Amino acid sequence: MIKIKTAEEIELMRESALMVSKTLGMLAAEIKPGANPLKLDKMAEEFIRDNGAIPGFLGMYDFPNTLNWSPNAQVVHGIPNNEELKDGDVISVDCGAIKNGYYGDHAYTFEVGEVAPETKKLLKVTKESLYVGIREFKSGNRVGDVGFAIQKYCESHGYGVVRELVGHGLGKELHEDPQMPNYGKRGRGKKFVDGMVVAIEPMINMGTKRIKQLRDGWTILTADGQPSAHFEHDVAIVDGKPELLSTFQYIYEALGITSDEEDEFRAKKLTL
Repeated sequence: MIKIKTAEEIELMRESALMVSKTLGMLAAEIKPGANPLKLDKMAEEFIRDNGAIPGFLGMYDFPNTLNWSPNAQVVHGIPNNEELKDGDVISVDCGAIKNGYYGDHAYTFEVGEVAPETKKLLKVTKESLYVGIREFKSGNRVGDVGFAIQKYCESHGYGVVRELVGHGLGKELHEDPQMPNYGKRGRGKKFVDGMVVAIEPMINMGTKRIKQLRDGWTILTADGQPSAHFEHDVAIVDGKPELLSTFQYIYEALGITSDEEDEFRAKKLTL
């Protein structure tokens, strides 16, 4: 069952989403060659707790860490370890936090040092596809409209769109209805209405769409060992239109990047 949020609940969820955004922004300056994933995971846990929130992933389904840490060919659900980051790596960092009783759930794929041009393009297209999908998340459209838009955009660049892992509704539970696949057919699935809040998260592979899982029961990898990218935003429908609750602007501020990509999805300018 889809749980529609009131305007007051959406504002509480914005705080939860921005808690995760700020955590990713804090980590952005630390993600560089030689960085230790377990150290960064501990930093994220402490940052979330120090800001009056609770790590959303730690202990959920017995997951052992605060961050999903998925480098290179890992798609999602990677477990932080002591393997230091290397120049040329890419790393998907997915983080959750509970604040005001609601979840924020938000991800970004970072470049580590000098990354190969073909991998840079994968990250660029995947992030672009996130906004392509968000534009379809509006009153009167359906789940299939978002998935179709993301799939068409990524496959037009020759990339594989993961089928087994999807976005989802968000609220007092991390995973609520509806499921939000990154593939689909226009006009299919649940209809969108005001007050819906979802996490839209393209998971796109440079090569095959097929995946496999490690014996740890968590880590998902591309079947062909090629890189994968993952970007995620929390989005609400307000007055019929998509409105971002999360932001990449804290990341961009830490990395010295200027971007207006989020402007069309905000009722007013975000103040950092």
